[in-house]
Order: sequence, then C-alpha cells, then structure tokens
Amino acid sequence: MRLRYLTAGESHGPALTAILEGLPAGLPLTVDVINKELTRRQKGYGSGARMKIEKDAVKILGGVMEGKTTGAPLALLIENRDHEKWQDKPIAAFTTPRPGHADLTGVIKYGYSDIRPTLERASARETAARVAVGAVCKQLLSQFDVVVGGWVISIGGIEAQLDDIPLEERLEMAEKSPVRCPDERASERMMNRIEQIMKEGDTLGGIIEVVALGLPAGLGSYVHWDRRLDARMGAVLLSVPAVKGVEIGPAFENAHLSGTNAHDSIRLNGDELVRTSNRAGGLEGGITNGQPLILRAAMKPIATTLTPQETVDLQTGEEVLTQYERSDFCPVPRAVPILEAVVAYVLSDSLLEKLGGDSIDEMISRFDNLRRPRLGHMDIDGKEHIYWGTQE
Repeated sequence: MRLRYLTAGESHGPALTAILEGLPAGLPLTVDVINKELTRRQKGYGSGARMKIEKDAVKILGGVMEGKTTGAPLALLIENRDHEKWQDKPIAAFTTPRPGHADLTGVIKYGYSDIRPTLERASARETAARVAVGAVCKQLLSQFDVVVGGWVISIGGIEAQLDDIPLEERLEMAEKSPVRCPDERASERMMNRIEQIMKEGDTLGGIIEVVALGLPAGLGSYVHWDRRLDARMGAVLLSVPAVKGVEIGPAFENAHLSGTNAHDSIRLNGDELVRTSNRAGGLEGGITNGQPLILRAAMKPIATTLTPQETVDLQTGEEVLTQYERSDFCPVPRAVPILEAVVAYVLSDSLLEKLGGDSIDEMISRFDNLRRPRLGHMDIDGKEHIYWGTQE
C-alpha cells in the first residue's frame, strides 16, 4: 500500500481532519478541487436539516506549496459550523440506543457511560473527511484520464432503466437530477416516494452504481488476498455507513447463469484483445482488465427515524421508544460522492503501486509504457517450460 489516510473528529466537535500520506510531488491541487466534492456531498433530495447549517469548506494545512503537492503528507481540516451550539454546554444524557445504529454495540465494546461518544464518531458526518481525501485522489486519477463517477439506480424499490444510456452520459445526467438518477421518469417517482416517507417519519434506502472509466489493465493482483481489487473494493464500500451489500458487475444475476453465459468472451479486433460484454465488471482475478469498473452498493434505510422504534433505556432498564436525532430521510443521493471517494482512493493506491515514482512526471512517463491488452504487448513464447525442476 503506497497511499494511506486517517480521519479524526466527531459529528459535533470542532472539526474533521484527515491526513493523506503517499501522494507524489507535483500534483496540482487547490481548495476549489476539494470543495467542489464537498458541495456535491451536501446536495441530494431527502437530506436532513443539518445540510442547511453546514457549508463545508476545506483548509489545506500541509503538503501543498505553490498549488502543487510536495510529496509530504497532506493535512486537511473541515470545520463543523454546528459546533458552536455544543461548545461548553451541558448535553442531556443519551441512554436509549437506536436499532440498526452503532449505539448499543459501541457502548458494549468501549464501556461508555453515555451513548453520545459512539454516535458522534459513528455518524456519517465523518464521511466529509473521506470525500475530501477522495477529491484529491480523483485529481490524481484525472492526470491519467481516469474518471470515477456514480449515480442512483434504485430508491425505495423504484428502479431506474439505464440500459440504453451510455456510461459517460449517465454521469452527466445524474448530476442534473435531485436524486442523482439518470432516468428522468424514475427520478420523479423517487422524489415522490421520498416525500411520502418524510410525511410518514420514516427512512428509505437504495442502490448506487459507481464506475471508473479509462482504467488501464493490470491494477491489483491475485497473489495475495488483500491485494485483490475485488476484496479492496468490497471493503471500502462496506466501510461507508448504511452500506450492507456490494456487487461487482451483475454479480447476483451471474449467479443464476451457466458459466458459458456468465463470462466475457475474448475476441480480436486487429491486434487488440476486446470483449463484447462486461459481466465481470472490469475485474478478473482481482485485476483490472481494461474495461469499465462497475460496482454497486446497497444502502439500507438509515437507523435514525422520526417515528420512534422500540428500545431499552440503558440507565433505567425500562422498555421505551427511541429519541430522534437529526438525520436524512433518504441518504442515497448524497452517498454517491462518498462512494466515488472511497473507490477513487483504492484506485489511486493501486495506480501508485503499479507505477511507482515520487512525482507526477515520473508516473506519467511510466503510465505511457504500461502493457496493454494487445497481442504485440504479450511475451508468450509458445515453448515448453519446466517450472518445477528437481532441486539440487
């Protein structure tokens, strides 16, 4: 792993921070690049009241000079504007864990005397720091014409019909939709469904699709389990709050097919090795194969509901109803840039692993010389080999 980051901070604390280590020198980077993604994270139909309070903006505290990365760790800070309402003020006890949240498990694990420390860190507010890191990673990938984007394909059981829309067009159309869905008809129905659930005091989940376009073949590896991109993508997507399922390509559909119908035939177009389908979702053996990377993540309805749920007061031992903490009614549209961010991080790390180099210039020269899926780039000699000879 060449690239790594840590985030710190609580939902209502002074700020969120992140340190990203391993960036090459010479990457153009300004706060505008990061703030654009932070703004995207705050937009989405079904957002809660906090999005009217926070106007996220990043401060770069280290690792950038004269608008370019230096190769040193990048330090980022995002202030919480809501913090002033909490600073130096007594906070009422929070003793009723919400089903589906980290409330109860956090208290059991860490032995807190109040639930508040759990929900402050487990809150999806932390993802603002990850979006900031992901924005930097997107900027790195863009130097190699790699684009990471996403859209909503389902909310509350309403499915988008996208088969006739090219991937590139879906990205543009999604950003024009309040629910980030490229299908206009489905988008309207999704908004109506969200309005209904808001009146009911409940929440909705959905499915998000994330793609990476322009990836070279050969990122990742099959030689160790933790270097397989399948595993790494699954891990980072599942690390996002409320994500409970991940699919690479049409994986669950493939599970119902025969082997000859579930894979992508290899054909020749001149000297180039091509595919007529992408049922593998761009990954074979944990390695990119040069096709678009296609990932899907299923988000459950979030645990914080306006309508109370049954729980137990951990102080009194009585069965009671949950207390409402401000949250989204449907976080799915806002989660799109979050999932893009974590995918961009893994791809950036994989690209750095593949290319090496301490500067962008070094990486670009090596990128241009990568082996491509062409016959002329293969070294297959057709000879007999003795792979396990007798040892002397």
